[in-house]
Amino acid sequence: MFRQLIHRPIAVVMVLIAVIVLGLSAVNMLPVSLVPDIDIPQITVQVSSPNMSARELNESVVAPLRQQLVQVSGLSDITTETKDGNGLITMVFDYDTDADYLFVEVNEKIDRSMNSLPEGTERPKVIKASATDIPAFYVNITVSGEDNFKPVDNIYTVSPKFLEMSNFSTQVIVRRIEQLSDVAMVDVSGTVSPEILVIPDSDKLKALGITEQELETAIQGADVRLGNLTIRDGEYQYNVRFESGILGKSDIEDVYIKLDGRVYQVKELAEVHEHSRQRGGMVLSDNKPAVTLAVIKRSEAKMADLKESMNELLDSFVTDYPTMEFTVTRDQTELLEYSIHNMIKNIIWGAVFACLIIFFFMRDFRSPLLVVVTIPTALIVSFLLFYVIGITINIISLSGLVLGLGMMVDNSIITIDNITRLWNSGKKLEEACVSGAREVFMPMLSSVLTTCAVFLPLIFLSGISGALFYDQAMAVTITLFSALAVSVVVIPVFYYMFYKKQSGFTPNKFISRMGIGDMTRGYDKILKWFFRRRWIMWSALVVAILGTGVLFAVVDKEKLPELSHNDSLLSISWNERIPAEENSKRCGEIVGYLSDYLEQSTIMAGVQQFMLSHTEETSISEAIIYVKTASTKEIEQVEERAGKYIRERYPNAVFEAKPSGNLFDMIFSEKESILAVRIRSTDGSAPDPVALNELLTEIKLSLPQVDIQPVEWQEHIELVARPEMLALYGVSYQVLLSELKKSLNDNPVLTITQGANSVPVIIGSNKSEIKELLDNHDVRVDGVDISLEALLGETRNRDLKSITSGPEGEYYHLGLELNNREVPGAISAITGVVQNDPRFEVSFSGSYFSNREMIKELCLVLMISILLLFFILAAQFESLIQPLIIMFELIADIFGAIFVLWILGESINLMSLIGIVVMCGIVINDSILKVDTINRLRSEGLSLKHAIFEAGGRRLKAIIMTSLTTILAIAPFLVRGNMGSDLQYPLSLALISGMVVGTFVSVFFLPLAYYEIYKGGTGKGRK
Repeated sequence: MFRQLIHRPIAVVMVLIAVIVLGLSAVNMLPVSLVPDIDIPQITVQVSSPNMSARELNESVVAPLRQQLVQVSGLSDITTETKDGNGLITMVFDYDTDADYLFVEVNEKIDRSMNSLPEGTERPKVIKASATDIPAFYVNITVSGEDNFKPVDNIYTVSPKFLEMSNFSTQVIVRRIEQLSDVAMVDVSGTVSPEILVIPDSDKLKALGITEQELETAIQGADVRLGNLTIRDGEYQYNVRFESGILGKSDIEDVYIKLDGRVYQVKELAEVHEHSRQRGGMVLSDNKPAVTLAVIKRSEAKMADLKESMNELLDSFVTDYPTMEFTVTRDQTELLEYSIHNMIKNIIWGAVFACLIIFFFMRDFRSPLLVVVTIPTALIVSFLLFYVIGITINIISLSGLVLGLGMMVDNSIITIDNITRLWNSGKKLEEACVSGAREVFMPMLSSVLTTCAVFLPLIFLSGISGALFYDQAMAVTITLFSALAVSVVVIPVFYYMFYKKQSGFTPNKFISRMGIGDMTRGYDKILKWFFRRRWIMWSALVVAILGTGVLFAVVDKEKLPELSHNDSLLSISWNERIPAEENSKRCGEIVGYLSDYLEQSTIMAGVQQFMLSHTEETSISEAIIYVKTASTKEIEQVEERAGKYIRERYPNAVFEAKPSGNLFDMIFSEKESILAVRIRSTDGSAPDPVALNELLTEIKLSLPQVDIQPVEWQEHIELVARPEMLALYGVSYQVLLSELKKSLNDNPVLTITQGANSVPVIIGSNKSEIKELLDNHDVRVDGVDISLEALLGETRNRDLKSITSGPEGEYYHLGLELNNREVPGAISAITGVVQNDPRFEVSFSGSYFSNREMIKELCLVLMISILLLFFILAAQFESLIQPLIIMFELIADIFGAIFVLWILGESINLMSLIGIVVMCGIVINDSILKVDTINRLRSEGLSLKHAIFEAGGRRLKAIIMTSLTTILAIAPFLVRGNMGSDLQYPLSLALISGMVVGTFVSVFFLPLAYYEIYKGGTGKGRK
């Protein structure tokens, strides 16, 4: 086959061009995203009931729903969190379950539960999580020239311009963005809606003998739409329409009431105000009132296309709507562009390094050109296969390409070096090309299989880890097989074409003068020195075995390495019953305090209006502040200063700073605390906030080094009806409820339509304080006015602000961020404190435990990979002993990788373990070639020692060259400072350190091990 290809170079070139054209077309069609598009096996159920407290909502709605949903098949965990007005049920499923089927089943369970829930309960929203549900970016819209937010006493006060802008944003801006083909939807928060408030003049109504009920009836009666009446006049037909509906504030003011022969208008009996509805939350962009839009990308769309189309649209917005300002924040496309640019840059640098290495070691200008041809070709073929099997271009798949690049160059170097060696030995160029490719094909195929054998098991990791790294494993596999095909098909043909006019391989004289010549000089002397001191090898092996076990126990273990970021989310719970305006005021003060460090800020104070669960649910007295700085160092200062400011000004507040989250972060990073403490009441009742604070104080005394936040609680004011007073005055509960709704502005009498908005008309009051409401609102019974204060009593109690439940029932969650070494001591201390308090019991969870499970699973994958290696090598060498020689090398390599991680303060995490797994597959390739060469030389009649030294000399240059190219291809990831590099840093560190040790072992210790096993035997030694 190889000989036929060499004699048909034009056919090979034409086929190659066709494949390149197809590959380039596939690249243009491949979707580009930050991470693979995967369905997360998680479903969230959002419960909303604005008029219910957390306790009432939990007991009447959330708990019954949890009892039904716990029966859903495939459920691995279910937790609920309930706050005033809203609740969230999070369901986590086994990863191999069908997310679409689960979505249907959860909806069916909820439908069946609706009849048992309180009357009027809004149907909960069911959301199936997906990577593409995470916003590509947010767009903040503010009024041009609007001043910074200034808190006001009136909770309804919103500038007319902002009210107009809010309505325009939802009706025009959102629709224009959603018309883009790359946008799935736009999620909105921070909008305000209008309402019409009718405030009766109580004194005037009393004087005229008009009740509020009559006023209400008159307004309702005026909103009449009779439809059309058809009248025929001969051969003509006419439509007569009667229109007497209410369309706005002026229509309400002009409504007539006739009493005792006199006609009154509503504007004479009441004040009519049109303003914004009372808000439970708001959004501020750089301290200006804003509407924020979360733009969700379609799963099949390219992020770059979305960014381009959005930039064009925003440019047109700036021109078309000069009274509005648009600010893009939390832009995931910047991260994608930077990460992919970084990956491409590393691939280019890897190719450049490979060419330089070949240039200096082969001492020839044409050999690097072969690499220049083969690397892009193999990459384009890989992209074509990406398209065929449905892999997108993302950080995970591109990192697989980078990892495969080293092996891609290795195959090219091995083929070029072997052809050159045979040509220099006296064979004709044609025969050297054919034999050179044929000789290395099987060892290289074995190397590819062994690399795939250690990498493919990664896709069998449980949960989302396996799903995400499916792309990386497949990318490496595709790249390796593409590189193998190009190396044995394209390189011999092009080598023959490049050198067919030369009589022999002639090194460049200039490079030869630089002293880079025969790589075997001194190698025989060093190897002989080791042969005389073989005890060094066995001692080093024992140290490696023992050291690996000790280091694995000592080195910290976590799921992911720490990722750099220059933006954060400051999550604040004020632990006080404050309105949205006060909440925003405090957040504005914090942003002002930090303004010298900030490039951009977004305040989301109180309840947000987002439909999807990409943003943390907050109550009216909680806030999330997004802050962005110029550098990682500055964001650390911002987090520290914000925490200090809040602790000094608001000691009861609970503060947490965390990365703002990107697509990879949100899906894959650790969401739970290092140690999650679950404290429950022993009698099954709800944990009491006062008792919990006493317990946390004791825990704090036993763990003084740990930051333990106070219990988040809130004080409830309950208005309790007095039955004896209701009976005395003859007031029914229905009448009392109606009057309370009026006094609290919760008594809509009708709804009018203004364009796409529904505007409620409310009979209410302009009072805001509870006492003021009770004192100034009366119930009229038989002509007698009775104060609400006489019919109602007031009580106060404390309860948890957020009620958390799991399969074991209700508990208080205490999250502790500790060093892994501190966790066992913390568990012991907390258990001792809780055991001394008969009111509580405790259990523990958290990433400390889940990380260890993940590490165990990865170690199992590594063991399976090594077994696969053994079986593949045993099949290739037809021996059960020779694979053990290579297995010995892996022990030393793994020890070297973990030792470097320990020295540099890195943890054993998912990425570093993947680096070790990849290293195991790559580093043995040189050893496979060396053992194969020794076997071939022994079969030709050479003695054992002669074959070992000859094989070492033949493969020395190729081993050093391939090791250097692999190391240099990965080396750019050792520069940290962005998410892509931070993520790959421990992987690269483990891989490079293992490769350095593995190269030394392959060059010197493997020959010693081979000799030790076969020194007493004869022949090839295949036993």
